[in-house]
Amino acid sequence: MEIVGEGRNFRLVPEHELQGVADELARYMPESLKFHQTIQTYLNNKVWEFHFYVAKSWPEDPICLHFPGCTSTGTLGFRFRNYKLVGKEALECDTAETLQPDCENIYESVTAFCPSDRAELVDLLTSEDILLDLTAPLYLNFTHEAIVERLERRYEACEKIAGDVYVCDTPPDDTHTDELPPAVELVRLQPEHMKAVHDLYPASDIECREVFEKLVAELPAYGIFVEGQLAAWMVQSYYGAMFSMQTRPEFRRKGYGIFLARRLTKEVAARGYKPFVVIRPENDASRSLYMKLGFERKFRTVRAVLRPRTC
Repeated sequence: MEIVGEGRNFRLVPEHELQGVADELARYMPESLKFHQTIQTYLNNKVWEFHFYVAKSWPEDPICLHFPGCTSTGTLGFRFRNYKLVGKEALECDTAETLQPDCENIYESVTAFCPSDRAELVDLLTSEDILLDLTAPLYLNFTHEAIVERLERRYEACEKIAGDVYVCDTPPDDTHTDELPPAVELVRLQPEHMKAVHDLYPASDIECREVFEKLVAELPAYGIFVEGQLAAWMVQSYYGAMFSMQTRPEFRRKGYGIFLARRLTKEVAARGYKPFVVIRPENDASRSLYMKLGFERKFRTVRAVLRPRTC
């Protein structure tokens, strides 16, 4: 697919300007953390091909986007074309016909940032009719709730998932792996482990297995192995966060998560990133675990499918 160099309100940022964009985003911490570290991870490791845009009036109007917003763009295209909205929260299958997904449409998913007190800048996105097809659904990856609220003037947000951003300003000094029980090891993950990881990842429909394989090749990723069997794991994401902590059902409630979180928090910080996680509000267990390691809640984000309002 051809990459559009200039939209109505946004321009593509060449790679040599990206560090300057990141430096400007540092002014808006912690709200800009996810977008800032997406740029840093891209520049350092380029685990996925993202395209970054800023407002033509940047930095006076500090709003920026990246496409795609997630790594399974073609899967999203398939979902959008085969489903219709029912009520406000659910999608229902509209046809049994199997359609070929448009795997090249990077502009059908997006991540956006602007300061929450400048949410009116979102109107530049909702009127961006060159980069976006404003008549089509748009997938929005985790984005500050103030931005989502402004988007809902133009779109109806369905399949909404909230996630609270917790940040660790003082990572732990040690990892305490000597406390692991006998026959239990904490091991650096390899690409060959990623099928099992991706199969249990709850958002496997929006993040592809290939990106997991690239992540573990470039960024910290660890697993707990019990008698040689992968029992639990955690990975650093392309947006700098620690994510995909999963435990196989038969190994849950054994306390393995704290060992993974400690190790990854320390390594993410050592690589120059600010450790952070996105936690569902109802996930008391994860919240408790990360708060033990010094993580603090900063703001709420939302992931959603945005469907254009018809009236």
